[in-house]
Amino acid sequence: MKTNTPQDDDQSYVIELKNVGQSYPDREDVIKDVSFTVDCDKGDNKFVVILGPSGCGKSTLLRYISGLQVPTKGGVFLHGKPITNETIVGMVFQKYSSLPWYTVLENVALGLELQGVPSKERNQRAMEMIKTVDLMGQENKHAHYPILSGGQLQRVAIARSLLASPKILLMDEPFGALDVKTRLHMQEMLKAIMSKMSDMTVVFVTHDIPEAVFLGDEILIMDSNPGRIVEKITVNLPENRTKEIKREAKFVKMVYDIEDKMESLSK
Repeated sequence: MKTNTPQDDDQSYVIELKNVGQSYPDREDVIKDVSFTVDCDKGDNKFVVILGPSGCGKSTLLRYISGLQVPTKGGVFLHGKPITNETIVGMVFQKYSSLPWYTVLENVALGLELQGVPSKERNQRAMEMIKTVDLMGQENKHAHYPILSGGQLQRVAIARSLLASPKILLMDEPFGALDVKTRLHMQEMLKAIMSKMSDMTVVFVTHDIPEAVFLGDEILIMDSNPGRIVEKITVNLPENRTKEIKREAKFVKMVYDIEDKMESLSK
């Protein structure tokens, strides 16, 4: 795999994993020697997608970056510094993570509430984000199924994470439980939201290859036994993408090329 070379000491990557490994008492080298960097030019966004078979460690890498898990080997650095309790990283999971006894507005504003932001200000900012994710009219409903659909609940989670203004947003198969129509809509909505943001890095785990190509600026392909990154792909498509791009030959060829690569893994 071709990786970025280390930068000078006075520069730092947004995300850097150095020779990361994971072992357990009953199993060594579940993840082995994973190194990669994510950089983002000031004012721009970067969308990195991780693809790979089940069990290869995709979600574990997100846990490392979030600080929820510490690797048994190697190091994880955000903006050139080790992760601490002060590090702010947003995370959206596949399972709906809203508090069902809170309204949509209260859920979206939750991060600001925990930061001590006064009620009037946090509700105003939360309403702006609710509008951004197309949930106007739902703000006073309680955030649980079936009052809200799966897609609406994921929009609540995305809005809550974005409102906390993280420079890094981690998304672990956030659309995996949605029906096809809703999933496609969520992909387009996420691209639209990202076009309004700046200085944000997203790391997104999925099993869906067309989704990876549509959303990603870079795609990291992992293999298993042990979990490791085997290829890094730059997605050379226009930054502003709509569903029409999925019909273009360049898009289709990239999807087929990645499918071929995925089929060759662990053979």
